Amino acid sequence: MTPRTDADEVAERPRIPLSRRRVLRAAAGLADRDGLDSLTMRRLAQEVGVEAMSLYHHVANKEAVFDGLVEVVLDEIMAAVEEADAPPPERDWRAALRARILAAREVLLRHRWAPQLIATRPTMSPAVIAYYDHVVGLLRAGGFSFDLAHRALHVLGSRALGFAQELFQPGDAPADDAAAMEQMADRFPNLAGMLADAVHDDPDGTLGFCDDQFEFEFALDLILEGLERRRAAAS
Repeated sequence: MTPRTDADEVAERPRIPLSRRRVLRAAAGLADRDGLDSLTMRRLAQEVGVEAMSLYHHVANKEAVFDGLVEVVLDEIMAAVEEADAPPPERDWRAALRARILAAREVLLRHRWAPQLIATRPTMSPAVIAYYDHVVGLLRAGGFSFDLAHRALHVLGSRALGFAQELFQPGDAPADDAAAMEQMADRFPNLAGMLADAVHDDPDGTLGFCDDQFEFEFALDLILEGLERRRAAAS
């Protein structure tokens, strides 16, 4: 009797049928590993082990893949938000919203391409709208009028989803050498002074010194504190 080989066992395993969900999960994995720019229909087909034409039975084109990726990320966010350790908004809306936003941010830190994709889609995904509807419901439960909840959404913007467009990125900073610092101080004295002071307070820092998580939470707390003052004043 001919001994069985690993190849025989692999050949006998049932093949996982292709589906839209499987295609989108593979697309998310590819983007996580190699970046969003790496995502082509050909690469995606290779990722799931089919011919490129087979994908079109499940996603119409690359733009449909991008739309689907937003759904994948928002599904993860909504699951994370539901599991967040947060008090009822009726008791402490600030703590409830803060916990949910930071839970959403944890998802985006796993999918670092997602903020750019969400921000650049030509139309807002129904999944994103559902998330913001959830935020408004939380604010209403916390005592906000519709008018103040509306303004709160404008203030929070994308931060409600766990990301914000940063003014400076570490790669924008000049090289850490005396000539570059002197040139920056001559042209932009106020920014140079701010950065020099921050680096002095954080000796281990560099010119790209910002702790993104700390800065995100700092700004979020300022926003929530200000909204609470407005809510309390209107009560």
